[in-house]
Amino acid sequence: MKVTTDGCLFGAWAADELNSERLEIKNVLDIGTGTGLLPLMIAQKNNTINIDAIEIDEKAYQQATENILASPWKENIYTLNGDICNFSSRKKYDAIISNPPFYENELQSPDSLKNKAHHSSMLTLQQLFSITFNLLSDKGSFFFLLPYKRNEEADKLLSANNLFIREKVLVKQSQQHSYFRVLIKGSKQEIDSIPEREIAICTTPPHYSHEFISLLKDYYLHL
Repeated sequence: MKVTTDGCLFGAWAADELNSERLEIKNVLDIGTGTGLLPLMIAQKNNTINIDAIEIDEKAYQQATENILASPWKENIYTLNGDICNFSSRKKYDAIISNPPFYENELQSPDSLKNKAHHSSMLTLQQLFSITFNLLSDKGSFFFLLPYKRNEEADKLLSANNLFIREKVLVKQSQQHSYFRVLIKGSKQEIDSIPEREIAICTTPPHYSHEFISLLKDYYLHL
């Protein structure tokens, strides 16, 4: 599984947001951990948090486990190989993060592993949001990375599952491009107005923007 620039941006942003709420955050769930990127980024900035990272694909789970065991934060992160739709937990999580499969009802690859990672035949947004509501503590926060074209659909499904957006970040490749990703932070508590801002990854490619550098400088070797 590739480590993508937008995935790194999401991980850095979520880690930063969680760090600002560190007194309230003890347990985090990462749904679809892939290579273990998100829990590793979060643990780097929040080394008192315990993170459960679940992954349905066995090879990806093995890779995530290997990456985590090789890191300084192996005591903070617990990997699970399984389907989140069949997952149950006695505890409620203070935060849930996910970079879920992006595509529903779209043309699939001949590669079944790519389909599992990229297409939501295994996990729809409706299922993800319902699971999030059930596993999230009453005062907890959720963080999702979604394609921008599913922005309005996500708004409706979140509302239908009694989940409320607290912040949105719209992501562009550069100032010359249209939005292609949306970062969503939310909770079970509704607020009056939703802050919305944008991040351009680059000013003019290949030069990273000031905001991107500020978020990723502690993770990238050469920023």
